[in-house]
Amino acid sequence: MEKSNVYFMNLRTAYGDGLPNKLQRLIKAAGIGTIDMDGKFVAIKIHFGELGNISYLRPNYARAVVDVVKSLGGKPFLTDCNTMYPGSRKNAIDHLYCAWENGFTPLSVNCPVIIGDGLKGTDDVEVPVNGGTYVKNAKIGRAVMDADVFISLTHFKGHEMTGFGGAIKNIGMGCGSRAGKVEQHSSGKPVISEEACRGCRKCLRECANNGLSFDEGRRKMSVNTANCVGCGRCLSACNFDAISFAYDNAAADLGRRMAEYTKAVLDGRPNFHISLVIDISPNCDCHSENDAPILPDIGMFASFDPLALDQACVDACLKQEPLPNSQLSDNLAKPGFTDHHDHFTNSRPESEWKTCLAYSEEIGVGSRSYELISVS
Repeated sequence: MEKSNVYFMNLRTAYGDGLPNKLQRLIKAAGIGTIDMDGKFVAIKIHFGELGNISYLRPNYARAVVDVVKSLGGKPFLTDCNTMYPGSRKNAIDHLYCAWENGFTPLSVNCPVIIGDGLKGTDDVEVPVNGGTYVKNAKIGRAVMDADVFISLTHFKGHEMTGFGGAIKNIGMGCGSRAGKVEQHSSGKPVISEEACRGCRKCLRECANNGLSFDEGRRKMSVNTANCVGCGRCLSACNFDAISFAYDNAAADLGRRMAEYTKAVLDGRPNFHISLVIDISPNCDCHSENDAPILPDIGMFASFDPLALDQACVDACLKQEPLPNSQLSDNLAKPGFTDHHDHFTNSRPESEWKTCLAYSEEIGVGSRSYELISVS
């Protein structure tokens, strides 16, 4: 496969020339201006950070990208989809409050914030996955798919299941609705907590397969495992966190499904991708905390190819020395610890990341071969 161009800019700044300015120069050099955005809706996919986490990308970076898009005539909005687990981003109201508290307001980022899959995470579209093996129709947030142009702005960091969270995870997992996230994470059936269930029966109205049974005497819901197809619609309907799914898909399978979801999001429309390899925490920004970075800050990367972008960020990380007093250095110092010569595996030995990149190339998401072009 032909090499893709990946553009890189370091984090050194001169007096009066801050990182947001440098990010704008990077994405212009990478060719963002070649996309026709005049009068077009432009989705900028970003992670707003779970409350309590402070390693997510600062709003200043989002503002820098928004201002470039507006200068090209685009109508940008920041977006993310609701989470499958309880937390501060499980529905659009909580999600918006979380985004605002973490600094992503129309005033600070110069554009609206729109939660891609609606109030309860049920406003999605089934998008065919061309050549999909694991997913035939990806469940993507409607606002994400309604956009004419798609841009990903990613905080590149470690991850407890996928080794690292890069562009493909930001797109594939991040743009899935709540049901879409269930499809990627789990092949099992939901579990309903009797203690948490209020007997409101809202979940029953969402079930199209007779997969739920309501006990009128006890006023409690249960799962009819014979009929349940594990679609995840009931999860979105419950306001009381009574329904949960196990994260039971193996990491390699999860990576393949993320790749297929990414393909569904990107196919058929202009797209552009940015990753900032800074504050490289060992876990996802979905955590309500962030541990010390495992590697030093590296720089900013941009490309039209999200796979080449992820590969370039991985390669840059693997060249670094682990930071002391981090999860990575602590693991390496443990007696009898097996050194995998891979920072992401050493940080989270239960994770797996290589399958996702290999499979992404196999199904045509992009190329792992790239030319790195430095921009000053």
